[in-house]
Amino acid sequence: MMKMLLGCSLCLLLLLNCLSELGESRTLSLASCSVNVHMHELRKYYIDIRSDAIESDSAIGVKLLDKSLINNVQDGQTCCFLRLVLRFYVERVFSNYASSHPQHQRCSSALANAFVSIRKDINRCHCHCEEDTQRKIDSLHAEFIKLDINQAAQKAVGELDTVLEWLEGQKTLA
Repeated sequence: MMKMLLGCSLCLLLLLNCLSELGESRTLSLASCSVNVHMHELRKYYIDIRSDAIESDSAIGVKLLDKSLINNVQDGQTCCFLRLVLRFYVERVFSNYASSHPQHQRCSSALANAFVSIRKDINRCHCHCEEDTQRKIDSLHAEFIKLDINQAAQKAVGELDTVLEWLEGQKTLA
């Protein structure tokens, strides 16, 4: 009986440990500092609004965040690129994103708040931006302003998975 209780207790502890890791943050290692990112939280809120953002996207032929643009960030430019992308989403996208579903509005607000929190942390870093990185963000802004502001915000939210995938692929501190 004691062995069975011990076995069940160990299994329960292992399960609790696995579940707690889902909510933990990842510490991204940037060139000049590190930043905590709660990927599980970002994914949770994004999953709730993704289908609505994609279904509402009427500019099918336009791509704001091409994966090649985001995957070809030069070494040493991760900090700068992340800072500029967060700024873009906080100042341009989430401030103009609207959904008729109250739950989606809450989730987009939670995402925006999470981005503001990461942005606050990254602003303490000394990110050096090279011309190529700034040019990438400028091209993102240029495509964004070609569209109606609400349409552009919908598209940018629908493409947020590209940013989240990129974040998940970044180096973390052990």
